[in-house]
Amino acid sequence: FYLTPSQVNSILKANEYSFKVPEFDGKNVSSVLGFDSNQLPANAPIEDRRSAATCLQTRGMLLGVFDGHAGCACAQAVSERLFYYIAVSLLPHETLLEIENAVENGRALLPILQWHKHPNDYFSKEASKLYFNSLRTYWQELIDLNSGETTDVREALINAFKRLDNDISLEAQVGDANSFLNYLVLRVAFSGSTACVAHVDGVDLHVANTGDSRAMLGVQEEDGSWSAVNLSYDHNAQNEHEVERVKMEHPKSEEKSLVKQDRLLGLLMPFRAFGDVKFKWSIELQKRVVESGPDQLNDNEYTKFIPPNYYTPPYLTAEPEVIHHKLRPQDKFLVLATDGLWETMHRQDVARIVGEYLTGVHHQQPIAVGGYKVTLGQMHGLLTERRARISSVFEDQNAATHLIRHAVGNNEFGTVDHERLSKMLSLPEELARMYRDDITIIVVQFNSHVIGAY
Repeated sequence: FYLTPSQVNSILKANEYSFKVPEFDGKNVSSVLGFDSNQLPANAPIEDRRSAATCLQTRGMLLGVFDGHAGCACAQAVSERLFYYIAVSLLPHETLLEIENAVENGRALLPILQWHKHPNDYFSKEASKLYFNSLRTYWQELIDLNSGETTDVREALINAFKRLDNDISLEAQVGDANSFLNYLVLRVAFSGSTACVAHVDGVDLHVANTGDSRAMLGVQEEDGSWSAVNLSYDHNAQNEHEVERVKMEHPKSEEKSLVKQDRLLGLLMPFRAFGDVKFKWSIELQKRVVESGPDQLNDNEYTKFIPPNYYTPPYLTAEPEVIHHKLRPQDKFLVLATDGLWETMHRQDVARIVGEYLTGVHHQQPIAVGGYKVTLGQMHGLLTERRARISSVFEDQNAATHLIRHAVGNNEFGTVDHERLSKMLSLPEELARMYRDDITIIVVQFNSHVIGAY
């Protein structure tokens, strides 16, 4: 189908969301100006999720992207639960006690998070009580463990990731009397999700990453040009350290079967993930849970299947790798995105496109035509397109949308080609996935004046 520019825009803008941080929130001036986010599905339903929230009892803002596989159940659960675990891990002992006392005496709870959500980012209401009880058990343990020390952000992030993954596994083993919930907790545990989460507090930026979504910092150099700084490493077969880590954790006899065709046990692309209990539980436990589980689970070939060469589980961890970065005035923005973006674009291009979009200043690079033989007519076309591109910046009110437009519509000259964009966006559901993955992007803009004042 041929889509008109306005049809293309309505598809691209369907899931966009923007949040501007209030100038002064009563506590402190934020180092974050605001953020733009957007999603473009390839799977039906989309398997990516995104989250953003302000921590109300501590300082700081949390933002994250989650890329699900084998369904969207795990990504959905992680997107609505992980930030609570992180927030609770960061709370001082007195606040934890206050919250516990309020629950104990049936009083209203202190709100922990202020969510910034698009109407499509739903919460599973049926599971909220179960999720709350697991979270409460966690903060009760934190109260009992109180060492009197303030929690280090890095430690809080690692503990929160590991604890949530542990709870997902436990809930599936225990099951639930309510058959809907019973099936839900099992679907969450048997599907999987990566997570890339940023915590920004003043000039302290922490990125916790599990899997192959990515965080990238956009830096403006003195000459006005843009460069990209990686704030996460992919946990997959392309990362030698990650392959080494997996090999270290298992006997030498398994060395050949651990990573096959660039996948964990020949099956899984990310080497770290939430859920995916098929790569974590013993064979006995898997059989027991599937056999006693609801019929839908028992009839599902995927859940019954045991990975080949499965001798010494767990093969997979949800433990994140945490990178800390002290923000500088030249650090202008942060991009968090699932691998759907990075498969189509180089980080250097991402930095330039977002940087130029946010400043409205386009460094007119000489038109690069590589080894192509270009006729005068084509050259004229490229120049006209360049002029149109500058005006197209203003049709996107959202940096994430602008980036998706490029990711899906760029031609070999690095310019957005409307015809290509139209073709890619009109692919039927069953074909779209063959050409690209779900794309989810959050672009966080920093306040250089505030950062400079630190």
